[in-house]
Amino acid sequence: MKLKNKVMLITYADSMGKNLKELHTVLNTYYRDAVGGVHILPFFPSSADRGFAPMRYDVVDEAFGTYEDIEAIGREYYLMFDFMVNHISSSSEYFQDFLKRKNESKYADFFIRYEEFWGKGAPTQEQLDKIYKRKPRAPYIEVEFQDGTTEKIWCTFCEEQIDLDVRKEAVKSFIKGTLEQMCQNGASLIRLDAFAYAIKKEDTNCFFVEPDIWELLHEIEQIVGRYEVEILPEIHEHYTIPMKIAEKGFWVYDFALPVLTLHALYNHTGVYLKKWLEMCPMKQFTTLDTHDGIGIVDVKDLLPDEEVYMVQEQMYRQGANVKKIYSSEAYNNLDVYQVNTTYYSALGNRDDAYLLARAIQFFAPGIPQVYYVGLLAGENDLELMEKTKNGRDINRHYYTLEEIAGEQERPVVRKLKKLMAIRNMEPAFHLDGKIQVETEGERLMITRKYKENSIRLSADLRSYGFEITRYGKDYENGKETIVWQ
Repeated sequence: MKLKNKVMLITYADSMGKNLKELHTVLNTYYRDAVGGVHILPFFPSSADRGFAPMRYDVVDEAFGTYEDIEAIGREYYLMFDFMVNHISSSSEYFQDFLKRKNESKYADFFIRYEEFWGKGAPTQEQLDKIYKRKPRAPYIEVEFQDGTTEKIWCTFCEEQIDLDVRKEAVKSFIKGTLEQMCQNGASLIRLDAFAYAIKKEDTNCFFVEPDIWELLHEIEQIVGRYEVEILPEIHEHYTIPMKIAEKGFWVYDFALPVLTLHALYNHTGVYLKKWLEMCPMKQFTTLDTHDGIGIVDVKDLLPDEEVYMVQEQMYRQGANVKKIYSSEAYNNLDVYQVNTTYYSALGNRDDAYLLARAIQFFAPGIPQVYYVGLLAGENDLELMEKTKNGRDINRHYYTLEEIAGEQERPVVRKLKKLMAIRNMEPAFHLDGKIQVETEGERLMITRKYKENSIRLSADLRSYGFEITRYGKDYENGKETIVWQ
């Protein structure tokens, strides 16, 4: 199914019900009008990071179901799959064979060996300091081969996620075969996870290295383009990088919107939000929440540094059970650029503030994504986080079918579904349309227009009350119609 301009749900295969069949039931029972597409987070056999350390891509983890279950969902909802272009699991056949056979392994070229990569066999301190790192260590692990020898192998993230050498023909072939299989199994869109880390070169920061990164992106585009499948590079960094990608016609993420929206709601001003909404691309996917924390690095220079610091502190003061320790090493969180919380709890578990945040997201340029916990206006799950000691699990509750049924009775959940249906049905949200943003003191007005159709959000950033009005040729006598107040 081709990509549609309709709200996309982000969920794990076992988070809305225990498997893909139950997820499909939930979608068809409660969300036919609200959800048009689904990003099913990695559903492959994996050894770590909730699916992001894949061991293989040719099968679905048997705990979730089969590719037939994926394809069944894909017949009714457009789908996004994840491809970890940067790494593969250390528990995979590829890496295990390499450890066993070393140079004789048919996968020996899959991995980046320090001695071969660095011209002098090892990096200088200056070269190491240049590398862009999200973890407080050099990007390698030391491995022992079956013959007793040891080597340093490039590893950007956790020890279960071994980087792939995308320069080598063996890896290029692996990438091509994997992407083609995803296209054949129902993907409408493929998310390129950790894409900016994929190219490594001496004497660079090894992050979004140009022009090589563009060559890789275009190679992937050509592979999936034959199947009319789109790609979405996932990059958390300064907003100018996704803007640069968007200028070349690719889909990008709007990871700046979550913090800018919080700033507007905490401080009752839309000044910074307005500037961003007027400059960001239309060909993008918007988020407020994802399976990770709320990213801070993405708003640098869109908010002054002192405002960025202020909104972080406001999250801890005004959020419900949002604490600094949950985003620290004590809860296995080494990424200092993210705050671990649900978006609903970041807004103090307030229904009115949360619904306005979603209304702003749905009026922003692009296609909205709603994370499954956000879909159910979920609060921070302290019990799960304390059980696993993983800070990100605060926003990864496992919902049973019974819980989901019960959540449908909450007014905030019902109203959110109505907002999503409005976003899906209104022609004024066309991606070839225009946006107009106005601010007057504590008021924010966003108007979306396409041809004769127009829809307008008028919001009070202090009281969190808002109204949605539409007008155009499709409506009775061309008059304004209030669709939300």
